[in-house]
Amino acid sequence: MSSAHALSLPVIDFSQLNGSPQHRQAFLESLGKAAREVGFFYLTGHGISPQLLAEVQRVSWQFFALPEADKLSVKMAHSPHFRGYNRAGSEITRGRPDYREQFDIGAERDAVADNAAPVWQRMQGPNQWPQALPALRTVLTRWQQEMTHVALELLRAFAEALSLPRHAFDNLYGEYPNEHIKLIRYPGRQDSESRQGVGAHKDSGFLTLLLQDEQGGLQVEVSPDNWVDAAPLPDSFVVNIGELLELATNGYLRATVHRVVSPQGERERLSVAFFLGAQLDAVVPVYQLPENLAQLAQGPTSDPLNPLLREVGWNYLKGRLRSHPDVANRFYAEYLNNEKRP
Repeated sequence: MSSAHALSLPVIDFSQLNGSPQHRQAFLESLGKAAREVGFFYLTGHGISPQLLAEVQRVSWQFFALPEADKLSVKMAHSPHFRGYNRAGSEITRGRPDYREQFDIGAERDAVADNAAPVWQRMQGPNQWPQALPALRTVLTRWQQEMTHVALELLRAFAEALSLPRHAFDNLYGEYPNEHIKLIRYPGRQDSESRQGVGAHKDSGFLTLLLQDEQGGLQVEVSPDNWVDAAPLPDSFVVNIGELLELATNGYLRATVHRVVSPQGERERLSVAFFLGAQLDAVVPVYQLPENLAQLAQGPTSDPLNPLLREVGWNYLKGRLRSHPDVANRFYAEYLNNEKRP
């Protein structure tokens, strides 16, 4: 991997949204500029207590410290909904294994029993929770609720920054959105080993809010082959734009490629990601932006190896099938070769 240059991402204070009209306008302008020019920024003033952030990190470390048998009891390969635990090296990005140990949960819902339903409906369903650590469910459920509130307010602020109605994206979010939390532990790697913590990729939803520890490793491709470090900033989230917003704005907003380089030696890295997604049955329209913004929208960028789809369910599913071949082979075998679509 090429070396990254230390460069600070924009820092945006979310509390300004509820400040004076001047502070609110300054916030919206900063938000729009960061999303347009970089696609990544730090979010401070978000209102989630440092105590809860510390509790989320503490219980995450406790999960990864469980005996392997306890973690494998909730292995993702048991879940057609792509929920549960994966050992390091199990997830694939761009055909190469990611060296990160992780645990995925989503919105807690019943599985869809209709066999005639579109295949992407299988992604909806219950989570797997380790019996050995009941606090994990308690803490993450609370964090998911608070993060949903923050992320939705941020999404609505994006609508305002684009001169759209505040609730313009609410119909896409819907009543059954594809919210997703991922606990991630990156073990240390030697120089002779692959340093791919997670390979270069874009996120598929609306927004990602990432809680980092003090160990760096996240890198952002701000321009082709120009990678910068998203150095940890205490009590902040690193926020990035997902493909849904790039599609919805005809490429005006930017879903930026990013990756994680594994720590060296005995060091390890913990991050906790919250992904705000859309309802699986939604289809992403192109929103009519004001002329001064629309003329800057050059259309979304689409990787031939990972094309963008406006059908939300299919766009999410294709990524999950590529990333988790064990789940794909067990529960989606008939769709692996051609990813059938309506």
